[in-house]
Amino acid sequence: MTQRMATDNIARQEDKARGRAAYWRFVPVAVILAGLAFGYLMGWQRYLSLDFLAESRDWLSAFVAAHPVAAPLGFAVLYTLAVAFSFPAASVLTVFAGFLFGWLAGGLIVAVAATAGATALFLACRSAVGDVLKKGVGGRAAQLAEGFERDAFSYLLVLRLAPVFPFFVVNIAPAFCAVPLRTYVAATFLGILPGTFAYAYLGHGLGSVLEAAAESGTRVQLADLVTPQITLAFAALAAVALLATVLRRLRAGRRPGS
Repeated sequence: MTQRMATDNIARQEDKARGRAAYWRFVPVAVILAGLAFGYLMGWQRYLSLDFLAESRDWLSAFVAAHPVAAPLGFAVLYTLAVAFSFPAASVLTVFAGFLFGWLAGGLIVAVAATAGATALFLACRSAVGDVLKKGVGGRAAQLAEGFERDAFSYLLVLRLAPVFPFFVVNIAPAFCAVPLRTYVAATFLGILPGTFAYAYLGHGLGSVLEAAAESGTRVQLADLVTPQITLAFAALAAVALLATVLRRLRAGRRPGS
């Protein structure tokens, strides 16, 4: 009888420990949601706009010139936090980077910071949901999850190259499919490079646009800067990456014994 009571007590303790572990899994996601809500309540989204850049461009440029090391480091931290907390301002901040640091330095800063922020968000979501599509559902959804995991680098690279889905959605989706961390980081960094440098280049030449807008009393929108040619270039890059994936699959399917 005593042994049975001891066994039951151990089982209860294990259940409590598992319950606490399950609870703590959701803490990173809760922190991200709370941070996002707090940022909007504080009105910080106003500072992540081209209007703010137009109003503060002289001050920001002077600050960067006076702090050649602290300014890019601070911007990288800001960009990382914005991505990690899913503020929808990645494109605008990339334009900021090009305007303040030049297209090359700005693009490199953004590529590293965006990858770091996306990775933090990915890890937070993965700790909460795990490979839920493989364990929690069956049928076609499970097959898609397994296919994504099997060729995760190519799939994720295509999603990064073609800005069809919002940046934060692509940051989160692989967490549901047990994509390896190394694969996620590599595909994210390489996949965002074309778009990053394109938007940084737009920012590099934004000064004259902002001056003209100020003289005419008009507002500059991000949509005014993104030309159809840039959009088509992104789509072409994604098509090339997708074609490579399809051809690799076809060759694998034709191998003897496959």
